[in-house]
Amino acid sequence: MTATVTVTGRSYDDISVGDVLPELAIPLTRTLIVSTAIATRDFQDVHHDPELAQQRGSKDVFMNILTSNGLAGRFVTDWAGPHPTVRRVKIRLGAPNYPGDTMTMTGEVVSKENGLVEVKVVGANSLGKHLSGTVTIAYPAAEGKDA
Repeated sequence: MTATVTVTGRSYDDISVGDVLPELAIPLTRTLIVSTAIATRDFQDVHHDPELAQQRGSKDVFMNILTSNGLAGRFVTDWAGPHPTVRRVKIRLGAPNYPGDTMTMTGEVVSKENGLVEVKVVGANSLGKHLSGTVTIAYPAAEGKDA
C-alpha cells in the first residue's frame, strides 16, 4: 500500500494586503510553559519554579520569549502552509503568559512585495497584549514579483 500526502498552502498570488488570519487560541498550561522553556535551554527558575518565581515578584511561572517567538512564527506558517520560509520574527512582549490562561493570536497581512509577506501579529491573554509585532515570510519562487 502506498500513501499519498497532499501538501497544500497559500501561494504568494493568493495573498493580499489586508487579509486577516483566523484566530488561534493557545491554552497556556503549566506543562507548555515549563517544557518549552526547557526545550529552548532557558533554565531561569521563573519559567519552571513557582515558588522562586513568586520570590522574584511574579504571581507564577511565566512563558519565555523564545516560546513566544516560536508561537508567533508557528501562527503565521500554519496559515501560510509549508511553501514559504520564515525570514524574520520581530516582536515586543507585554503582559506575561501565566498558566491557566489562554493566549489568542490574531494577524493581518500588512505588506507584500518581492516574494516577501509581512504579517502583523498580536497575542493577547486576560491581562492584555502578551506579544505584538511582525512575522515576515518568503516565497522564494515569487522573489522579484511585485504585489
